[in-house]
Amino acid sequence: MEHELQARAAHLAGIREKAEAEMASMGIDAAFIDRLVDTFYGRVQAHPRLGPVFDERLTGRWPDHMEKMKRFWSSVAFKNGAYGGKPVQAHLGVEGMAADLFPEWLTLFSQTLSDIAPSEQAKAWFMATAERIAKSLTLSLFYNPALDDPARKTV
Repeated sequence: MEHELQARAAHLAGIREKAEAEMASMGIDAAFIDRLVDTFYGRVQAHPRLGPVFDERLTGRWPDHMEKMKRFWSSVAFKNGAYGGKPVQAHLGVEGMAADLFPEWLTLFSQTLSDIAPSEQAKAWFMATAERIAKSLTLSLFYNPALDDPARKTV
């Protein structure tokens, strides 16, 4: 049993080391993650559609949310396990949440990366990751498989 635990720990350490090396090759470090989150969510707060939705949910809790998002992006980029939340559950029941907000979120994220990403590779990596996250959240929050049931289709 102890050997299995040591092997797993070594495996996880290898994953983290590989991720850190990949991020470093693109110019990504913890300071960039902080800057990305601060810049992006500053823009979210000023956005005419996104701002009110986020403010409704986060009034008085923005600093906590910012730290959570820094842990989230650190965990995604560096595979370090810094984030342990449940994004789908966090977005369920958010007043004003709508599927058509995700493209606006992605556009704002892309603009932020264009302004601050240290390399084209970093911008591409973060955009691809954000697109997967947005798609996953959209499907989890708004997709109803019953609507795709062939038996419900009319000719």
